[in-house]
Amino acid sequence: MKVFSTENIRNIALIGHGDAGKTQLVSSMLYVAGTTPRLGKVDEGTTVTDYEEDSIERKITLNTNLAYLEHKNTKINLLDTPGYAAFVAHARPALRVADCALVVVDGVNGIEVQTEKTWSYANEFLLPRFMVINKLDKERADFGHALDTATQTFARSIVPFTLPIGAEANFRGVVDVVHMKAYEFDSNGKPKEIPIPNEGREIVDKTREKLIELVAESDDKLLEKYFENGTLDDEDIYPNLAKAIANSRLCPVYAVSAHTLVGISILLDHIVEFAPNPATHEAEYGFSNPEETGERIARKYSDSEPFSAYVFRTIADPFAGRINVMKIISGKLTSESTVYNSTRDTQEKIGALHYIQGKNLEKINEAHTGDIVAVVKLKDTQTGDTLCDKANIICYPKVTYPEPAISFAIEPKSRADEDKISTALHRILEEDPSLRFERDPQTKEFILSGTGQLHIETVVNKLKKRYNVEVALHPPKVPYKETITQTVEVQGKHKKQTGGRGQYGDCKCIFEPLPRGAGFEFVDKIFGGAIPQNFRPAVEKGILEAAQTGAVAGYPVVDFRVTLIDGSYHSVDSDEFSFRAAGRKAFRAAMEKAKPALLEPIMDVEVFCPQEVAGDVIGDLNSRRGRVQGMEMRGKQQVIKAQVPLAEMLDYQSKLNSITQARGSYHMQFSHYDFVPANLVPKIIEQARADGRIRTQEED
Repeated sequence: MKVFSTENIRNIALIGHGDAGKTQLVSSMLYVAGTTPRLGKVDEGTTVTDYEEDSIERKITLNTNLAYLEHKNTKINLLDTPGYAAFVAHARPALRVADCALVVVDGVNGIEVQTEKTWSYANEFLLPRFMVINKLDKERADFGHALDTATQTFARSIVPFTLPIGAEANFRGVVDVVHMKAYEFDSNGKPKEIPIPNEGREIVDKTREKLIELVAESDDKLLEKYFENGTLDDEDIYPNLAKAIANSRLCPVYAVSAHTLVGISILLDHIVEFAPNPATHEAEYGFSNPEETGERIARKYSDSEPFSAYVFRTIADPFAGRINVMKIISGKLTSESTVYNSTRDTQEKIGALHYIQGKNLEKINEAHTGDIVAVVKLKDTQTGDTLCDKANIICYPKVTYPEPAISFAIEPKSRADEDKISTALHRILEEDPSLRFERDPQTKEFILSGTGQLHIETVVNKLKKRYNVEVALHPPKVPYKETITQTVEVQGKHKKQTGGRGQYGDCKCIFEPLPRGAGFEFVDKIFGGAIPQNFRPAVEKGILEAAQTGAVAGYPVVDFRVTLIDGSYHSVDSDEFSFRAAGRKAFRAAMEKAKPALLEPIMDVEVFCPQEVAGDVIGDLNSRRGRVQGMEMRGKQQVIKAQVPLAEMLDYQSKLNSITQARGSYHMQFSHYDFVPANLVPKIIEQARADGRIRTQEED
């Protein structure tokens, strides 16, 4: 396989709302570039990047998948990211390693909720952007409307680099405003140059003028030249357009139909010409240790720097085993070399290196700075790890994922399934760090948490099809918590005499409530030796253990401070176990006096709907104990922002579909915890008792 140097690499992450056509666009780009012999189609399940059974059945992307093509001696790595709310967090690691984002917008609907979400992710990573307005061959597609919604929504210079020729079913070509050429396209996406049409010529000229003005404003000398001559030469325009894009001062927009292949080849030409290569970045910054507390270290994107790479994706392949996908940030990597995993303090032997083309791996011998490669069967490496040269250690910050929004109890259907479930889920969690899997110590249930019901359903499907593990899902569990509302002073005393050496631990503590989100604090205010120093952490440990099971409905207790003020010990009978037991007893004594209360998660919710049904949507949110925070128009859609308890949002999608005739969409993420209204507490307690969460007797 051919190996590419840094300046001949483009790393492009495709982002945008679900159904905007990202996967089809990747497939069309591969076909037009001659990488694939036939055009893969989402509707037929034949695209390169959506190769998993579940993706093909549902016709949605479930995780970031990769492909690459070669165009004009340049390797373009394409990272196809999900656009549905349940999976959109997977765009984050893709944007972390991309050098440019390609924002795909539906030409019929314009900017939608997940387009905004992924745009904000790109802002976090300071990423330059291209924009594609897709599906311009569809009925009611409107390039001007989609462009207007983008300009209104995103505060930056968004300028068309290509304009459409024809509309809807007659969309047949584009005008390249940068090079002032027009093209029509055949059924294979091949361009044929034609004269620029007279119809709409004034729009072309105005757009070109706007481009030249933007370039002139980027440099004082160019501005002076522009005022003198009234225009700029091509040699002034092209390099400065690339600089403006790299500096995020300009976002070029392209008119495209991934279905009919119109505009694809010009888009590829411009990616090569104007998209930044990895070396455009000044440097990447890391730390000297995984805790990110050590010295801040810079690495330039250069082959001459010491080797380092960031692992942003792990694929659990049933045949090849674990596949780690990484971006080489500095230096070169060769097969059969040994590298250092600075995140886990282990050595890793690199076997063969591979390029990724959908589900296929293509072997290479070496890779240069900026390229994206895959390695199989590494011993310890996981998503988020840094690999580097042991003589020049660096740890890159890990990408963070949003907290899970919904939890289900999952129950293996047979004893054989029970034996296999942990191994199978461990492999799925390696692929998907946004999932959580744990065993509830109280109910002894396996709890699987994710970003939404669809997210959990796809995991269950994967368990069955890939690992032959069948599970039953119980209704979603709302992750309630508990807290205290009053300050109290209590004593916890544990004393046991068994004939031989006894057990003795005694502590006095003050329990006081903290603000929401403050967590737990332990303060040691003992002066002298009332409790020896080595036993005091055991008191904290005992309190934390007991706090996993609250007094109201058995949920974890949060947002409180414990101050250890006094106690006593026995020179023979006291030990760590005794003081842990004393801590547990102090906690239970506090729960009897401190008026514990139940907390519920409150979600930030954004609902997108047609303006004519906005009143019905607001009425429904109010009936769900929601508090509407504001409303605004984005394009032709009404956006309603509200805070709603998670317990009231579990069946929201079906209700929203009913109100809006399936034209509405929503996004939610965790905001904060707040007190449960008193009239709802008995029902939650009753359910907790039925789940076995509340203990009838307590033993140490």
